[in-house]
Amino acid sequence: MTETSPFDPIGHDSLADAVVSQIESMIVDGILKEGRKLPAERELAEAMKVSRPKLREALKMLEASGLVTVRHGEGTFIADLTGRAMSPALLALYTRHANAFYDYIEYRREQEAFASRLAAQRATPSDKERLRDIQKVIQEAWENNDPVASREADFALHVAVVDASQNTTLIHMMASIYDLTRQGVFYNREFLRSTEQSGERLLEQHIEIIDAIVAGDADRAERAARDHIDFVERSFREGRDQKRREERAAKRRQLAK
Repeated sequence: MTETSPFDPIGHDSLADAVVSQIESMIVDGILKEGRKLPAERELAEAMKVSRPKLREALKMLEASGLVTVRHGEGTFIADLTGRAMSPALLALYTRHANAFYDYIEYRREQEAFASRLAAQRATPSDKERLRDIQKVIQEAWENNDPVASREADFALHVAVVDASQNTTLIHMMASIYDLTRQGVFYNREFLRSTEQSGERLLEQHIEIIDAIVAGDADRAERAARDHIDFVERSFREGRDQKRREERAAKRRQLAK
């Protein structure tokens, strides 16, 4: 394990309990997120400076408490802790009722504005470096007209902003919301990006959020986040209205034949 390991050496008086405590803290803090694979047993034992039998004891304790899952032949993973924000049946219902999108976007507007404000106030140098790295990926994806890379960088940015808020409740709750967004439950990001100049506008908005957080300007960061979500909502409304007009026009044309 390299010196940059996020795991700290364990003192000699606690061992297995201390291993459990450290991993629990990293889960609460949003450092170890659900689905994350832990390092191999040997590497983890070396990083935490405990024997492998003590590490196995700690992992068994974590597994018994439902915090990790062991997949034979694959390794140890952080368990699915937040679960689904909505049941499959409710998700299906949302996809059939587009008006539910406005409740979703209202929730995201408030939470992301709050997260951006906190991030501007609390972001560490590491957080800011992470945001700048994502900015480079976003810009490269735009220049290369790569919708897949653009979508992944978009998700990465929103997650990084929430992480920089240092609010563990926000981190875990928004992870579930972003999972729904990634699944395309509420809107098709490719459609949003394809509308006239919207891709460039999204790029500008993302950079503005990053610049405001890195500058430590909480008011500007909150405003930038709200403006971004307002733009997404407005674009969705316009796209939905345009689709309806096209459907009506197509029906009128069919009847006129």
